[in-house]
Amino acid sequence: MTKAKDQRQKTSAVAAIILAAGQSSRMGAFKPLLPFGSKTVIETCIENIRDGGIEDIVVVAGMGPRADELHRQLQNCGVIFAINPDSNSAMSASVVCGVHAVPQQAKAVVINPVDHAAVSGEVVRMLIREWQKGARLVKPTWNKRGGHPVLVDLHFRNELLMLDATGDLKKFFSDHGDEVRRVETESKYIARDMDTWDDYRALHQEVFGVPAPELSVGERA
Repeated sequence: MTKAKDQRQKTSAVAAIILAAGQSSRMGAFKPLLPFGSKTVIETCIENIRDGGIEDIVVVAGMGPRADELHRQLQNCGVIFAINPDSNSAMSASVVCGVHAVPQQAKAVVINPVDHAAVSGEVVRMLIREWQKGARLVKPTWNKRGGHPVLVDLHFRNELLMLDATGDLKKFFSDHGDEVRRVETESKYIARDMDTWDDYRALHQEVFGVPAPELSVGERA
């Protein structure tokens, strides 16, 4: 087996959760389905996570017409859907929904907000390699700044399922700081949010070298 093929070997021991249940209120558009190169933001997320060696991917969606559209867009992508019925809830509530849906054979989970679509499969592989070496919590860094996605060993499954009542993911990592392995990457995109329309346009230009498509107000809604 070549090195390239070995790097892309799939594992059922690690699953992924993509958090896509928010309202994208600061963006003014439904973030997961925005064009991103030749695909959408969420399809790019899925592609990069699969390139990182993960096959089982849980997409946490909200409810309503845009969530229905998300289901239709991903119907042939082989993902597992979980529903967060409250799109105004904190991200921790979506993490809980996602963990409930993770296949039982998974021993660890990579958690990725949907707006970190530019993070490559190589970063995902780095997280998995550190976990395989014994790390139970792994966070990528760029220029010593932390970002996403993060990896959590499912030894912490019960704590993750209590997350919405006890605090957010950042607090969870802080509470277990002595167990966190920080891994420096060459990807500045691990620390790049895409919260606003200007963020989206800048990131698209940077990643693809061309402007993001211009969308009408109706298309953004």
